[in-house]
Amino acid sequence: MGGFEGHLYPGLSLFFYGLYHARLVSRALICNHPVQYRPCHPWRKGRWARLQQIYYVGLVKILSAFILAAQELHNVHGQFVLISKIYHQRNFLYRKQWQHLTLYMTFFLSGCVDVVSQNLLPQRCAALEQGAQALGIFLFLPLMMSHMQDSEGVELQSHILLTQAMFLLVLVVIAELWAPNMLQLWVMKAFFYMMIGSWLIQIGFMLYKPISGYKWMDDDKNNIIFVTTFFCWHVAFIAILMIWVYGFSFLWYYYIC
Repeated sequence: MGGFEGHLYPGLSLFFYGLYHARLVSRALICNHPVQYRPCHPWRKGRWARLQQIYYVGLVKILSAFILAAQELHNVHGQFVLISKIYHQRNFLYRKQWQHLTLYMTFFLSGCVDVVSQNLLPQRCAALEQGAQALGIFLFLPLMMSHMQDSEGVELQSHILLTQAMFLLVLVVIAELWAPNMLQLWVMKAFFYMMIGSWLIQIGFMLYKPISGYKWMDDDKNNIIFVTTFFCWHVAFIAILMIWVYGFSFLWYYYIC
């Protein structure tokens, strides 16, 4: 995720995906029904009745993957190749861009699995959806570890914190394979998705468009220390946001619907 847009767009995608999960788990807690399956209402008659029964989450994942990949390729200058052949030498090119595209490919495959399972199969296979999701999140870890090899200072510290949050998310989605309807895991999953998304956006601002107008200095220990402080503020902000989502959902399902 190079550049400001390369951190902003993936961050927004993950944040809103986590916000969607926060809404799901809030509804499950309030309405007392399985978190994976929404209540099935009778089909309405009319031309658009079928469209009202379609699950759109997988389609949004596929669309997001295409947008992120297009943004990544748009920032590549020159011919986008994997290996260069110059004077009998073969060198790998655009290593970070290929890492990003590999990550977006996992989002695309997860979206395809969601579409097939939720809309095409005779019976939804939630285990297949969760397996594809866990695979995509798991691949994020080795990509992030290699991504940090040439980083230092503020960039290195911010990506270490990002990797820690991603590692905890991996543990949650793997545990979810054996306890798919455990609400505590869904709460943690929503929290970490929003946490990772908001922190990616913060990294984009810190490295490329600092709000203060002054560049963060890698040789200043105070800057590196405050990166961790800002991360802790993000944790508190996401916790408050999840409480707000639950409160709004409570009012919506009890007094409005």
